[in-house]
Amino acid sequence: MARTTTKDEIPVYNEEEREGLRRAGRFNAELMDFIRPYVQPGITTGEIDRLVYEYTLDHGHTPACLGYNGYPRSVCTSINEVVCHGIPDNTVLKEGDIVNIDLTTIVEGWYGDQSETFRIGEVSETASRLIQATFEALWVGIRAIKPHGRVFDIGNAIARHARKWRFSVVREYQGHGIGRQFHQEPGIPHYPDPRTKHIRIRPGMCFTIEPMLNQGTWRTVLDRSDGWTVRTKDGGLSAQFEHTILMTESGPEILTLTRHGPQEGHIFWKPE
Repeated sequence: MARTTTKDEIPVYNEEEREGLRRAGRFNAELMDFIRPYVQPGITTGEIDRLVYEYTLDHGHTPACLGYNGYPRSVCTSINEVVCHGIPDNTVLKEGDIVNIDLTTIVEGWYGDQSETFRIGEVSETASRLIQATFEALWVGIRAIKPHGRVFDIGNAIARHARKWRFSVVREYQGHGIGRQFHQEPGIPHYPDPRTKHIRIRPGMCFTIEPMLNQGTWRTVLDRSDGWTVRTKDGGLSAQFEHTILMTESGPEILTLTRHGPQEGHIFWKPE
């Protein structure tokens, strides 16, 4: 069957297409589990990129980031104050760092997309709190939606959760629709953007939720020297988690769940 769209041209996928999305999500989650044990002190971000590239090609799939709008690598590695789109290079991960690994794969024409923030050895209490709050924010956003619910409800729930932790939510970057294109409608802000109050999430829509929480200000700065790396404006830490979500008739289906990564309710930090 042909794909149908809403009046706003947001793709709504039929069951055959949903299976394509599920295959892409499963492989992307497998890829995250593959790279997980390598994210340790002493490895370079370039080596992480090489391992992701080789594993993806060895399984017959395509790294979606490589060459996308000129991006030079297969993965994004965003360390400490880098919010997103950090470019892998010869930087060595060291004890006390936090790093977000953002993976996207094309599997038989369909995209899967997710990210996790990793602690490198022992990290500060602030870093652990930020990671805990951000991980919970992802799940708060997922649990805020239901069939025919509003995109607005995602950002509203995430922002309220962040305020409880006294962290800020990045506004310049957001989640996005996904399918046979990397980025498409609907956009998924992680704050209560009033423009999203009228956008309903119909069964068959697919999109990412990927909150970025900052230690200090939510404002960011783009590194003009490479045109990609985004940092916090005040130099504070930033963390992010992301899943690809398919809305079904019975509720949200998470397409990028890993076997060995943190699951809903995971504890990174708790008060003493």
